Amino acid sequence: MYNKLQYISQGESVEEQLYNIHQSLDNGCDWIQMRFKHQKPKKALALAEATKFLCEEYLANFIINDDVHLAEHINADGVHLGLSDMGVADARAILGKTKIIGATANTYEDIIRQANNGCDYIGLGPFQHTKTKDNLSPILGIEGYRSIIIQMEQAQIDVPVYAIGGITLGDVNTLIKTGIHGIAVSGIITKSDDKQELITQLNEKLYGNVIV
Repeated sequence: MYNKLQYISQGESVEEQLYNIHQSLDNGCDWIQMRFKHQKPKKALALAEATKFLCEEYLANFIINDDVHLAEHINADGVHLGLSDMGVADARAILGKTKIIGATANTYEDIIRQANNGCDYIGLGPFQHTKTKDNLSPILGIEGYRSIIIQMEQAQIDVPVYAIGGITLGDVNTLIKTGIHGIAVSGIITKSDDKQELITQLNEKLYGNVIV
């Protein structure tokens, strides 16, 4: 089963991104989603190649946000697709059956559509307000997750769900109790002054104090 903690990369430059990614890996994060929006292809490729090298060194999963063709080109572990990106089925035709394809959802209806198209996991959010992403969809909150997970169970939709959007360390226990598989975070790790302690605490909460 997939890691329960995903780090979504941050940084305005290749160097800043790479520093943040390396720090996350070095302090115990085993899943990197490279998110490097509105950049020239040459820069995105340079970051992707360097990130792939690091993820291989740390035995971590490497997912690229949005860019299916870049994921194919460098043979990343997979891709994460937003609601306005290429469809899951089209991405699967390009990447093949063995690659991980994650998909964004804001509602239960989104989940039905993405699951029917064959995604491997769902990034469901936003949990609460976050400055990381512009044009946020309506906030779900704890009750939103609880309601959607119940609907998924009733419909026997068995796709791992990651909560995303402004999650703090104090939110994790309550979120896990809703039935989600894990969390995808960005700013909380990037801005932490003690990444090792934070990532250790996040993993302890996500895995029920089991050492990962």
